[in-house]
Amino acid sequence: MHFFYENLISLKINRNIAINKLNMGLTKSENFTKEQNELATITKALGHPARIAIIQHLLKANACICGDLVDELPLAQSTISRHLKELKEVGIIQGTIEGTSMNYCINGEKWMEIKAKMAALFDQYSPFDSCC
Repeated sequence: MHFFYENLISLKINRNIAINKLNMGLTKSENFTKEQNELATITKALGHPARIAIIQHLLKANACICGDLVDELPLAQSTISRHLKELKEVGIIQGTIEGTSMNYCINGEKWMEIKAKMAALFDQYSPFDSCC
């Protein structure tokens, strides 16, 4: 019986250590401003070349796109759908479902908001002569 309790205690201690290590590795978003968290979410959504290609295609078309992304990108429909979902969740694109077809376009209001946020970030830089 003593062996059983030692193993049970050992399992509980190892579980607690694992949970603490996991929590230490997580980003603590509450330690950052709302603006920093929003910009991080946006840049994460923009952080995949397929999503950039989708956005470029939508910008070039300057219209709602229906199913022709598969013809434009070297990706499977399921992969494109996953990337569209990521972009839509952040609000970069907007879309509607009509029957079996989906129409997507750039969300103009959000696009201008993102542009302003990125400009504000880049405008913080002022050149200086010496660097590390």
